[in-house]
Amino acid sequence: MTSLGLGGASSYHELCCYGAGIAGNIFAFVLFVSPLPTFRRIVRNGSTEHFSAMPYIYSLLNCLICVWYALPFVSYGVVLAATVNTIGAAFQLAYTAVFIAYADAKKRLKVSMLLLGVFCAFGLIVYVSMAMFDHNPRQTFVGYLSVASLICMFASPLSIINLVIKTKSVEYMPFYLSLSMSLMSASFFAYGALLDDFFIYIPNGIGTVLGFIQLLLYAYFRKGSGDEARRPLLVTHT
Repeated sequence: MTSLGLGGASSYHELCCYGAGIAGNIFAFVLFVSPLPTFRRIVRNGSTEHFSAMPYIYSLLNCLICVWYALPFVSYGVVLAATVNTIGAAFQLAYTAVFIAYADAKKRLKVSMLLLGVFCAFGLIVYVSMAMFDHNPRQTFVGYLSVASLICMFASPLSIINLVIKTKSVEYMPFYLSLSMSLMSASFFAYGALLDDFFIYIPNGIGTVLGFIQLLLYAYFRKGSGDEARRPLLVTHT
Protein backbone atom coordinates (compact mmCIF):
# COMPACT_ATOMS: atom_id res chain seq x y z
CA MET A 1 0.00 0.00 0.00
CA THR A 2 2.83 2.37 0.87
CA SER A 3 4.60 1.81 -2.45
CA LEU A 4 1.31 2.34 -4.31
CA GLY A 5 0.76 5.56 -2.39
CA LEU A 6 4.23 6.81 -3.19
CA GLY A 7 3.76 5.84 -6.85
CA GLY A 8 0.47 7.72 -6.99
CA ALA A 9 1.99 10.80 -5.37
CA SER A 10 4.88 10.68 -7.84
CA SER A 11 2.51 10.40 -10.81
CA TYR A 12 0.42 13.32 -9.49
CA HIS A 13 3.58 15.41 -9.05
CA GLU A 14 4.69 14.67 -12.62
CA LEU A 15 1.22 15.47 -13.95
CA CYS A 16 1.19 18.84 -12.16
CA CYS A 17 4.70 19.57 -13.39
CA TYR A 18 3.87 18.87 -17.04
CA GLY A 19 0.56 20.70 -16.72
CA ALA A 20 2.33 23.83 -15.47
CA GLY A 21 4.97 23.58 -18.22
CA ILE A 22 2.40 23.12 -21.00
CA ALA A 23 0.34 26.05 -19.67
CA GLY A 24 3.50 28.17 -19.67
CA ASN A 25 4.16 27.21 -23.30
CA ILE A 26 0.64 28.23 -24.31
CA PHE A 27 0.77 31.62 -22.56
CA ALA A 28 4.28 32.23 -23.94
CA PHE A 29 3.00 31.59 -27.47
CA VAL A 30 0.46 34.40 -26.98
CA LEU A 31 3.35 36.69 -26.00
CA PHE A 32 5.41 35.63 -29.02
CA VAL A 33 2.64 36.43 -31.52
CA SER A 34 1.72 39.77 -29.88
CA PRO A 35 4.12 41.85 -32.08
CA LEU A 36 2.46 40.59 -35.30
CA PRO A 37 0.31 43.75 -35.75
CA THR A 38 3.46 45.88 -35.56
CA PHE A 39 5.16 43.85 -38.28
CA ARG A 40 2.05 43.81 -40.44
CA ARG A 41 2.23 47.60 -40.30
CA ILE A 42 5.94 47.56 -41.20
CA VAL A 43 5.31 45.30 -44.21
CA ARG A 44 2.24 47.29 -45.30
CA ASN A 45 4.09 50.64 -45.12
CA GLY A 46 7.37 49.25 -46.43
CA SER A 47 9.26 50.96 -43.59
CA THR A 48 10.27 50.32 -39.98
CA GLU A 49 9.35 53.97 -39.20
CA HIS A 50 10.41 54.75 -35.61
CA PHE A 51 10.15 51.20 -34.32
CA SER A 52 13.19 49.69 -32.62
CA ALA A 53 14.63 46.23 -33.22
CA MET A 54 16.29 46.11 -29.80
CA PRO A 55 13.47 44.27 -27.96
CA TYR A 56 13.61 41.45 -30.52
CA ILE A 57 17.42 41.31 -30.55
CA TYR A 58 17.53 41.09 -26.78
CA SER A 59 14.68 38.57 -26.60
CA LEU A 60 16.50 36.39 -29.14
CA LEU A 61 19.62 36.29 -26.97
CA ASN A 62 17.50 35.58 -23.89
CA CYS A 63 15.71 32.69 -25.62
CA LEU A 64 18.98 31.21 -26.91
CA ILE A 65 20.54 31.26 -23.42
CA CYS A 66 17.44 29.65 -21.92
CA VAL A 67 17.34 26.98 -24.66
CA TRP A 68 20.97 26.14 -23.92
CA TYR A 69 20.22 25.89 -20.19
CA ALA A 70 17.29 23.53 -20.84
CA LEU A 71 19.20 21.11 -23.13
CA PRO A 72 20.67 17.87 -21.68
CA PHE A 73 24.20 19.24 -22.20
CA VAL A 74 23.44 21.57 -19.26
CA SER A 75 20.25 20.40 -17.45
CA TYR A 76 18.12 17.28 -17.28
CA GLY A 77 14.34 17.03 -17.21
CA VAL A 78 13.35 20.58 -18.23
CA VAL A 79 12.27 19.79 -21.79
CA LEU A 80 9.26 22.16 -21.68
CA ALA A 81 11.59 25.08 -20.98
CA ALA A 82 13.54 24.05 -24.10
CA THR A 83 10.44 23.91 -26.32
CA VAL A 84 9.08 27.32 -25.33
CA ASN A 85 12.41 29.06 -25.80
CA THR A 86 13.09 27.34 -29.12
CA ILE A 87 9.76 28.63 -30.42
CA GLY A 88 10.51 32.04 -28.92
CA ALA A 89 13.93 32.21 -30.60
CA ALA A 90 12.35 31.34 -33.98
CA PHE A 91 9.80 34.15 -33.61
CA GLN A 92 12.39 36.74 -32.53
CA LEU A 93 14.70 35.76 -35.40
CA ALA A 94 11.81 36.10 -37.87
CA TYR A 95 10.86 39.53 -36.49
CA THR A 96 14.48 40.68 -36.72
CA ALA A 97 14.75 39.42 -40.31
CA VAL A 98 11.63 41.38 -41.30
CA PHE A 99 13.03 44.47 -39.57
CA ILE A 100 16.30 44.16 -41.50
CA ALA A 101 14.42 43.68 -44.79
CA TYR A 102 12.40 46.89 -44.39
CA ALA A 103 14.89 49.14 -42.57
CA ASP A 104 16.90 51.88 -44.26
CA ALA A 105 20.56 51.22 -45.03
CA LYS A 106 21.87 52.68 -41.77
CA LYS A 107 19.44 50.76 -39.56
CA ARG A 108 19.90 47.60 -41.61
CA LEU A 109 23.65 47.63 -41.03
CA LYS A 110 23.25 48.37 -37.31
CA VAL A 111 20.67 45.62 -36.72
CA SER A 112 22.65 43.12 -38.81
CA MET A 113 25.75 43.79 -36.70
CA LEU A 114 23.72 43.41 -33.50
CA LEU A 115 22.31 40.12 -34.77
CA LEU A 116 25.82 38.91 -35.55
CA GLY A 117 26.84 40.00 -32.04
CA VAL A 118 24.02 37.93 -30.52
CA PHE A 119 25.17 34.78 -32.33
CA CYS A 120 28.81 35.44 -31.40
CA ALA A 121 27.88 35.99 -27.73
CA PHE A 122 25.78 32.83 -27.69
CA GLY A 123 28.56 30.85 -29.39
CA LEU A 124 31.01 32.11 -26.77
CA ILE A 125 28.67 31.08 -23.94
CA VAL A 126 28.33 27.58 -25.42
CA TYR A 127 32.09 27.25 -25.95
CA VAL A 128 33.05 28.49 -22.47
CA SER A 129 30.42 26.37 -20.72
CA MET A 130 31.48 23.21 -22.56
CA ALA A 131 35.25 23.77 -22.51
CA MET A 132 35.70 25.09 -18.97
CA PHE A 133 33.03 23.39 -16.83
CA ASP A 134 31.92 19.89 -15.92
CA HIS A 135 28.20 19.18 -15.93
CA ASN A 136 27.17 20.51 -12.48
CA PRO A 137 29.30 23.70 -12.61
CA ARG A 138 28.12 24.16 -16.21
CA GLN A 139 24.50 24.13 -15.08
CA THR A 140 25.30 26.72 -12.41
CA PHE A 141 27.20 28.97 -14.85
CA VAL A 142 24.54 28.90 -17.57
CA GLY A 143 21.77 29.00 -14.97
CA TYR A 144 22.98 32.29 -13.51
CA LEU A 145 23.29 33.75 -17.00
CA SER A 146 19.69 32.73 -17.76
CA VAL A 147 18.46 34.17 -14.44
CA ALA A 148 20.15 37.52 -15.13
CA SER A 149 18.78 37.57 -18.67
CA LEU A 150 15.22 36.72 -17.60
CA ILE A 151 15.18 39.23 -14.75
CA CYS A 152 16.28 41.98 -17.16
CA MET A 153 13.53 40.95 -19.57
CA PHE A 154 10.85 40.90 -16.87
CA ALA A 155 12.06 44.26 -15.52
CA SER A 156 11.69 45.97 -18.91
CA PRO A 157 7.96 46.78 -18.36
CA LEU A 158 8.94 48.98 -15.38
CA SER A 159 9.16 51.95 -17.77
CA ILE A 160 5.58 51.26 -18.87
CA ILE A 161 4.47 51.03 -15.22
CA ASN A 162 6.08 54.42 -14.60
CA LEU A 163 4.29 55.86 -17.65
CA VAL A 164 0.92 54.49 -16.47
CA ILE A 165 1.39 56.13 -13.06
CA LYS A 166 2.42 59.45 -14.63
CA THR A 167 -0.42 59.59 -17.16
CA LYS A 168 -3.01 57.81 -14.98
CA SER A 169 -3.88 55.98 -18.21
CA VAL A 170 -3.49 52.34 -19.27
CA GLU A 171 -3.65 53.01 -23.02
CA TYR A 172 0.08 52.20 -23.36
CA MET A 173 -0.22 48.92 -21.41
CA PRO A 174 -2.27 46.33 -23.33
CA PHE A 175 -4.31 44.27 -20.90
CA TYR A 176 -4.03 40.89 -22.66
CA LEU A 177 -0.27 41.28 -23.05
CA SER A 178 0.10 41.94 -19.30
CA LEU A 179 -2.27 39.06 -18.51
CA SER A 180 -0.37 36.62 -20.75
CA MET A 181 2.97 37.62 -19.21
CA SER A 182 1.58 37.16 -15.69
CA LEU A 183 0.09 33.75 -16.46
CA MET A 184 3.20 32.57 -18.32
CA SER A 185 5.47 33.64 -15.44
CA ALA A 186 3.17 32.03 -12.86
CA SER A 187 3.06 28.78 -14.86
CA PHE A 188 6.84 28.55 -15.17
CA PHE A 189 7.25 29.56 -11.53
CA ALA A 190 5.12 26.54 -10.63
CA TYR A 191 7.01 24.37 -13.16
CA GLY A 192 10.37 25.38 -11.67
CA ALA A 193 9.14 24.99 -8.08
CA LEU A 194 7.81 21.48 -8.79
CA LEU A 195 11.15 20.56 -10.36
CA ASP A 196 12.98 22.32 -7.51
CA ASP A 197 14.95 24.25 -10.15
CA PHE A 198 16.16 27.53 -8.66
CA PHE A 199 17.15 28.89 -12.07
CA ILE A 200 13.58 28.59 -13.37
CA TYR A 201 11.43 29.52 -10.39
CA ILE A 202 13.38 32.57 -9.15
CA PRO A 203 13.22 34.74 -12.33
CA ASN A 204 9.68 33.60 -13.11
CA GLY A 205 8.62 34.36 -9.54
CA ILE A 206 9.89 37.92 -10.04
CA GLY A 207 8.11 38.04 -13.41
CA THR A 208 4.87 36.91 -11.74
CA VAL A 209 5.05 39.70 -9.15
CA LEU A 210 5.78 42.37 -11.81
CA GLY A 211 3.02 41.01 -14.04
CA PHE A 212 0.40 41.15 -11.31
CA ILE A 213 1.52 44.69 -10.41
CA GLN A 214 0.68 45.64 -14.00
CA LEU A 215 -2.75 43.99 -13.68
CA LEU A 216 -3.44 45.83 -10.42
CA LEU A 217 -2.46 49.13 -12.03
CA TYR A 218 -4.72 48.32 -14.97
CA ALA A 219 -7.65 47.68 -12.63
CA TYR A 220 -6.94 50.88 -10.65
CA PHE A 221 -6.41 53.28 -13.57
CA ARG A 222 -8.80 51.77 -16.12
CA LYS A 223 -11.72 53.98 -15.11
CA GLY A 224 -9.52 57.07 -15.09
CA SER A 225 -8.19 56.56 -18.61
CA GLY A 226 -10.26 59.37 -20.09
CA ASP A 227 -9.20 62.12 -22.45
CA GLU A 228 -7.97 64.30 -19.61
CA ALA A 229 -5.57 61.58 -18.48
CA ARG A 230 -4.22 61.26 -22.03
CA ARG A 231 -2.75 64.73 -22.36
CA PRO A 232 0.50 64.67 -24.39
CA LEU A 233 3.65 64.30 -22.31
CA LEU A 234 7.23 65.01 -23.21
CA VAL A 235 8.27 61.36 -23.18
CA THR A 236 11.33 60.23 -25.08
CA HIS A 237 11.70 56.54 -25.96
CA THR A 238 15.22 55.43 -26.79
